[in-house]
Amino acid sequence: MNSLEIRALTDDAATTLLLADLLMDTVASGGSVSFMHPLSPEAARDFWRKSLAAAARGERAVLGAWRDGALAGTVTLLLDFPPNQPHRAEIAKLMTARDHRGRGVATRLMRAAEELAVEKGRTLLVLDTASEEGAAGLYEKLGFTLTGEIPDFALKPYGGLTGTLIYWKRIGAEARTLS
Repeated sequence: MNSLEIRALTDDAATTLLLADLLMDTVASGGSVSFMHPLSPEAARDFWRKSLAAAARGERAVLGAWRDGALAGTVTLLLDFPPNQPHRAEIAKLMTARDHRGRGVATRLMRAAEELAVEKGRTLLVLDTASEEGAAGLYEKLGFTLTGEIPDFALKPYGGLTGTLIYWKRIGAEARTLS
């Protein structure tokens, strides 16, 4: 297996284009990541420009996985929460390029996001995934606990409702103390 490099992404034109292409491909292949098909290149680029600007302000971190110069995947760690929730972070927009799926990219991205959350002093991670064709198996393999399902939570990229599964995981010192 070729080496995989995980690093924080910043707002530059080339990175934004790569992220936009990944987002459009994910949506086109049915990935439930908050967008409907067809997703325009302008809307995809705008989303990533805003997301990377939020990362520059410290409100989130956008991590990219690179293999042989290609963007193999991304995950976002949301960090900006109200004063009564300084201990938690949220996983969002986990996406793996189709030609890199099944090669450990998502697992490595999730582990890197968890490590970063611990570095930022977080003790709880939360996330949600579509009930249909989501990544529940991956999250459970990584130690996340299913809280429950909300039916008819969102539209799938091509239409029709899907539920969402809500997961959580204690991390860092909190996880060691309670295990």
